[in-house]
Amino acid sequence: MANLVKSFLSKQDLKDIVEAIKEAEKGTSGEIRVGIRQRRAKKDKSLSVEHLARQEFVHLGMVKTKERIGILIFILLESREFYILADEHINQKVAPRSWDSVAETMAATFAKKEFRQGLLDAVRSVGEHLATHFPAKPGDKNELSDEVDIS
Repeated sequence: MANLVKSFLSKQDLKDIVEAIKEAEKGTSGEIRVGIRQRRAKKDKSLSVEHLARQEFVHLGMVKTKERIGILIFILLESREFYILADEHINQKVAPRSWDSVAETMAATFAKKEFRQGLLDAVRSVGEHLATHFPAKPGDKNELSDEVDIS
């Protein structure tokens, strides 16, 4: 685990987040990923957190899911920013305000330095939204890793 991440999340916290993703995905055909980048690369200094999240979305293979129903919770630690990015099929059914609400709750929890809880709550909330619009189907496969991606 990288140094900057250790100051926010323990190894056990990361395991708990993975378990929350697995649990949330049981109720949906959607895919949830958490990506944490420690800092911007020099070449990315001028890019917004949204742009970085979009890059990470592609990097994690999220654009290749069968039904395009993946969602990324992306965190940029150095600037203490995050972005929730949903794939195109999700955006056709779920109002963007839903993600704003998740983000506001996450920000409030992070402000109290409760990073583990903020991520757990966000994963669960995203899972509930996905389960409402994209319930699990027989034969659903987990197309993407549930591990937290740290770079």
